[in-house]
Amino acid sequence: MNIRDPAESHTPTVRRLMAGEFDEHAGYATYRSRGTTDFLLTHTLAGRGRYGVPEADDVFADAGLTTLVRPGTLHDYGVEPEYRHWHFLFVHFHPKPDWLPLLDWPEVAPGIHQLRAGDQVFDRITDNLHACVRYQDSVLAQGEMLSVNALEAAMLWCDTQNPSAAQIDDRLLRAIEFVDRDLRADLDVAVLARVANLSVSRFAHLFREQLGVTPQRFVERRRLDAACRLLELTSRPVAAIAAEVGFTNPLYFSTRFRQHTGLPPTTYRRR
Repeated sequence: MNIRDPAESHTPTVRRLMAGEFDEHAGYATYRSRGTTDFLLTHTLAGRGRYGVPEADDVFADAGLTTLVRPGTLHDYGVEPEYRHWHFLFVHFHPKPDWLPLLDWPEVAPGIHQLRAGDQVFDRITDNLHACVRYQDSVLAQGEMLSVNALEAAMLWCDTQNPSAAQIDDRLLRAIEFVDRDLRADLDVAVLARVANLSVSRFAHLFREQLGVTPQRFVERRRLDAACRLLELTSRPVAAIAAEVGFTNPLYFSTRFRQHTGLPPTTYRRR
């Protein structure tokens, strides 16, 4: 049985975004019969929230769930009575046009969409939403744009968990982040498998299955792409760039770079 509160709640005026963090207990409820003109995102950290749906079962927001309510959708949400506690981050926002593909989440009720992220990605979403809240109150003139950028980063992490988008296993994401953290490090398959907490054979199979390339080839591409950027943007010697992206042998680097780009490093830089 749906719980209804007929008293209309305040409707915020949102120019670009409005973010915050609530840790609420029994009695907290919001009701807007016409919803809002913006999107509402809630990211549950603990407890459970409840979303009322006209003539249907309620939708619940457990810890680990991120919920998106579309403009014009009834707002009838609050603390779920049994749990009596809901700790969540929220953002009211008007999306940039290029965000719209990122908002095509699975629909659990008319106008209400949800995603459940793996632990690693959930932490990334949480970190970026905390930054979104923090920058919103910044004294910096750039605070609002920093807040918008943090929200966009959170949405991009959400998109990695969208069943309708290409997904990458949470364990592989850990390995990919490890690669990008330091291209000069030892990044052989055994090291990356340990980071992903998988056996070498299982890691290599899963990596190729989901990314379409072997781990070794992926690492090399990352290193060579980074070398391209350094050649374009700096005047550092080719040997120094090779070492910076993880190649100990400059001649081998030049050979692999030419195979990757069709040009030797010095010619690539000139062009």
